[in-house]
Amino acid sequence: AAMSRKPGTFLVDSLTRSAKHFNKSEVECLMKLFDKLVAKSSSHFAGVGFDRIVFRDTLHSAFGMTDDVVLDRVFSTFDRDNNGCITVVEWVEGLAVLLRGTLEDKMKYCFKVYDLNGDGYISREEMFQMLKNSLLIQPADEEPDEGVKDLVEIALKKMDHDHDGKLSFADFEKAVREESLLLEAFGPCLPDIK
Repeated sequence: AAMSRKPGTFLVDSLTRSAKHFNKSEVECLMKLFDKLVAKSSSHFAGVGFDRIVFRDTLHSAFGMTDDVVLDRVFSTFDRDNNGCITVVEWVEGLAVLLRGTLEDKMKYCFKVYDLNGDGYISREEMFQMLKNSLLIQPADEEPDEGVKDLVEIALKKMDHDHDGKLSFADFEKAVREESLLLEAFGPCLPDIK
């Protein structure tokens, strides 16, 4: 019996070190929740992890995150090896940033969510896509896309410090440090404080 307990203990210790913002009992709780989600997931990942659908349902019910595009991007930032499956390590380390991350952690995370093609920049098109999905467009608005384009230009004016027409991480970081509300400038991808 001692042998079968060992890997679990090792994993808890390892995750407590790598997910710096959680203590040992919190890591154990998150691992139990992970096991429940894996059991609920009837996916083909054979107990190793759970898929996008379970992930989205969980973030939706736990944090009230509803935007499909944002949820897909959050899934991509958690799923670091890009295999469509969230492992226990990806789960605990991802939640460490989401729930307890420093401003630095959260800036990197948000930037990654908004950088849709992963090229290290948030382009006009990426801003447009994210904003288009996160804004409530009224049916009365004749040209909703025009309003979104105007917002993109305002965001660029405020955040594009080197004036190259796109946001690098340095631009994003400078803007967020000057005004912390800009952390989620292109859509809600962090849980509510509550």
